[in-house]
Amino acid sequence: MKTKIKAAFLTAALSSAFALTGCGQDDIKSELTENSNLLRLEKSLSANAVIPLASCFAPGWASQNGGTTGGGTAAETTVSTYAQLKAAIENTSVKVIKVTGTITVTARLSFQDQTGKTIYGASGAKLVSTDQTASGSGIINIKRCNNIVIRNLIFEGPGAYDTDGWDNAILDDCRNVWIDHCEFRDGVDGNFDIKNKSDFVTVSYTKFHYLKAPKPGGSGGTDDHRFSNLIGSSDGATADAGKLNVTFVRCWWAPGCRERMPRVRYGKIHIINSYFNSSVSNKCIAAGVQANILVDRNVFENVKEPISLMSGFTAVTQTGSTFTNVTGNTAGSGTAFTPPYSIPALSVSAVKADVTANAGATLSGNICNSL
Repeated sequence: MKTKIKAAFLTAALSSAFALTGCGQDDIKSELTENSNLLRLEKSLSANAVIPLASCFAPGWASQNGGTTGGGTAAETTVSTYAQLKAAIENTSVKVIKVTGTITVTARLSFQDQTGKTIYGASGAKLVSTDQTASGSGIINIKRCNNIVIRNLIFEGPGAYDTDGWDNAILDDCRNVWIDHCEFRDGVDGNFDIKNKSDFVTVSYTKFHYLKAPKPGGSGGTDDHRFSNLIGSSDGATADAGKLNVTFVRCWWAPGCRERMPRVRYGKIHIINSYFNSSVSNKCIAAGVQANILVDRNVFENVKEPISLMSGFTAVTQTGSTFTNVTGNTAGSGTAFTPPYSIPALSVSAVKADVTANAGATLSGNICNSL
């Protein structure tokens, strides 16, 4: 890079630099050193630098509508018990929560009507629910919140059981949310759903899977409800039209997932550089009513129905993905939207290794060393 990086282009340049290690960082660094006003940012381009979370740039749809910064540089509140976590989540004055250890969620957490908050895990931090009942299941319900960051946390449910219960986590009528380096596993109704006019959401380097056998005999009638991710709760939720704009980047739908990876209604959904390898799958990406999906340089291995074109979808474009030992449809139909943002992309040949090494709660804490 021989053209100097000017202040007007700093945000875009750093976004790309933070997003991937080894992508022209030495060149960017040499240019930053020429401007004394930018020296404080130089360390952030080192592959081993520890960068405050507030210095990360949310990629994808979460970069739109003013961006997503969460609690920024606010002082941290550290929690290690359910009572502490509940109090910190419900306190609007607490802006950054650091979760340590394993916390058993004895009653579903309610995170409502807040703006500008970060919840992140120290290495190994885990939120666990053991309740499979319809009313008591689920770990956290995030409702009517704006500018939220959740990173480096494991959400572990008790296993799939079709009683019309709760997911491990739900976004309900939220805007500008960034879920990064998390792991969602063994949700009762699902792992992580996005619904009810939620918008400008990015899910990056996140792993979805099921380790526990599904429980049959639920009132919903499905004996194997290992259904991971739902975007849009029903065909009749017409207020979702024009909302539900979501990016999944470098995510992993891993063994145990049966359906909904994700199942989409409405919205513009960009699924890029992600890995699908659940051999128990019935279908992976499912395009329903008014779904507009860009399936962009992903890897599908040993799965059934990589792309399910359901009734009423708007468009699904599949570009540059690879399919190995799969059955069912691999093609899109129509021309999907063009994202209004740029995002660093891996070559499809690099996706599997990168995602399996880095997706999930793989960070050491409050750092920014990737997307």
